[in-house]
Amino acid sequence: MKNIAILQFPGTNCDLDTVYAFDKLGCKTHIVWHKETSLPKDTDLVVIAGGFSYGDYLRSGAIAKFSPIMKGVVEYANSGGKVLGICNGFQILTEVGLLEGALKRNINLHFISKFQTLKVVNNRNEFLQKCEKDEVLNIPIAHADGNYYIDEDGYRELEKNGQILVQYCNPRGEREVVNGSVNSIAGICNKEKNVFGLMPHPERAMEMVLGSKDGVKMLEGLIA
Repeated sequence: MKNIAILQFPGTNCDLDTVYAFDKLGCKTHIVWHKETSLPKDTDLVVIAGGFSYGDYLRSGAIAKFSPIMKGVVEYANSGGKVLGICNGFQILTEVGLLEGALKRNINLHFISKFQTLKVVNNRNEFLQKCEKDEVLNIPIAHADGNYYIDEDGYRELEKNGQILVQYCNPRGEREVVNGSVNSIAGICNKEKNVFGLMPHPERAMEMVLGSKDGVKMLEGLIA
């Protein structure tokens, strides 16, 4: 049984959704409060859940990166531990420097909340190993600051190293502009492929009664 540590900050609102998702996959879950200084022993995966840590003051994730628990997360990631950041979690991972780039305000300046199709760009990683390359997934998004930015040199590095995970697309798999992200990027990983971040919410797509179960195969990859 895999042990999943799920971080909780003031303003986190997807922690219990994430607990439900991993419980459904047969994992043992632990909520870890942001003031803790270390992760539970035998942690197999750290998930930084979505929401609005510290009310998104200053900018999304900018205050959360100074929380005591993040030092432990950085050490865990740098020693090869697997980390997944979903939505606000992705923003926090870029702020703390575990992932390249930054998340800006959506190009239309509006909060976007809907189901969105995504194309799997690279499945040569644990996160998407259960998915096919170019497969189209249907996963909810809900964000105001999901506009992923990286400069040209950084983008070339992402592409060269197979770090681009998923891209916003239409149901036919054709690239679609959703929030202004560079080349419609919806998720990336680090060069070592043990830290993953994405704006869409796979934990909200675990069963058809919710509209999609495409999140199952995404999260299953991390616990295979």
